[in-house]
Amino acid sequence: MLHKMFKSALLLVLLACVMPANAQFNLKKAIGGVKKTVEAVTLTDEQMVQYVKEYIDWMDKNNPVLPADDPYVVRLAKLTQGLTEVEGLPLNFKVYNVIDVNAFACADGSIRVFSSLMDIMSDDELLGVIGHEVGHVAHKDSKKGFRTALLTSALKDGLGASNGKVAALTDSQLGDLGEALVNANYSQKQERSADDYGYEFLKKAGKNPCAMALSFRKLKQMQEEAGAKKASKINQLFSTHPDLDARIKRMEQRAAKDGFELPEK
Repeated sequence: MLHKMFKSALLLVLLACVMPANAQFNLKKAIGGVKKTVEAVTLTDEQMVQYVKEYIDWMDKNNPVLPADDPYVVRLAKLTQGLTEVEGLPLNFKVYNVIDVNAFACADGSIRVFSSLMDIMSDDELLGVIGHEVGHVAHKDSKKGFRTALLTSALKDGLGASNGKVAALTDSQLGDLGEALVNANYSQKQERSADDYGYEFLKKAGKNPCAMALSFRKLKQMQEEAGAKKASKINQLFSTHPDLDARIKRMEQRAAKDGFELPEK
């Protein structure tokens, strides 16, 4: 099924642009490629908005989205009550009924949580996941990563940047884009910044920011229980740089300083 393409769907991270090795042997082709790349690099904010919308619409179409009255959705709606926007960007939440343990956030404020993740996480742990991902959206890590993924996958031939209009992506291009996003990682600085923003975001919304530490604790537990073979996949839920122990300690110390206590289980 299509949703299996997105097992590390906490998406939208920075990739590296690489020119094909054989480009140097065909000057005409190389010049043409550079021209197309320049056209793609000039993607406007409006064009980016259109491509992000096309991608999330495709994801929603090709994954089983649970209805508003489903218990998973009711739980998530209650949990995220009051989390309506980030830096002026409206947030919207949906639940995918899939077996993968994951969640992801898009640059347009779309946050998708997988039912299997909800099965193994408490409300506070889920809040930590959401807070962290909102941090990446707020700092435009998601937007920058999506743009880079476009240039290195779906738009690698310069499509969609002609005369200010975007061309609709094919299923194949959307699949390439998804794979590019899945195989990327955030930097240590981006991860720390997202942690800090997530903490403040939850705090301002009247939530217990200890949720950040709890989500990292849960991930560490998942890693230890899964073993080396499966842990590599679980690691993709959060980058391991900086390491989880350091992130747990950092968030717990910050919460203690602010007078917050860990919720009772």
